[in-house]
Amino acid sequence: MPDTTEEDFNTLAGSLDYPMFVVTATGDAGPAGCLVGFATQCSIAPPRFMVWLSKNNRTYRIARDAPVLAVHVLDRDAAALAELFGGRTGHDTDKFAQCSWRPGPAGVPMLDEVAALFVGHVLERYDTGDHVGFLLRPTSVQLGHRGDGLLTFQDVRDLEPGHRA
Repeated sequence: MPDTTEEDFNTLAGSLDYPMFVVTATGDAGPAGCLVGFATQCSIAPPRFMVWLSKNNRTYRIARDAPVLAVHVLDRDAAALAELFGGRTGHDTDKFAQCSWRPGPAGVPMLDEVAALFVGHVLERYDTGDHVGFLLRPTSVQLGHRGDGLLTFQDVRDLEPGHRA
């Protein structure tokens, strides 16, 4: 098999489809949140979930010291939330003034109008390159409304990001 170029891999990865999430955190600098595509369940027993945040993202800087993160599952009805949290940067936009939310455990923002969400205690952080992985132990789960299927990468692939990953 011939060596693969980075461009070849990016083409392959860009053709995949996976759910999109909004991850929120809070800290001394206030609440933060961003659209995330790098996330997965990584253990059944005990239950564990891993979510990766870009080092360029304000949410990452807040999450570095946060004891918990909230992971929000988006359905296709939540495209406006995806645009808000993926198309704008928290460096110059107060995203939380533009959506409905409430404080959860440890003050973490919990968005309303999502398909589901869970709050997870941060067990470990792993530097994996331009993103850092946060290993979470789910501590509370909230099921919400389900619209017309989950919002996926292919649904938002043309979204102009608030900043480079």
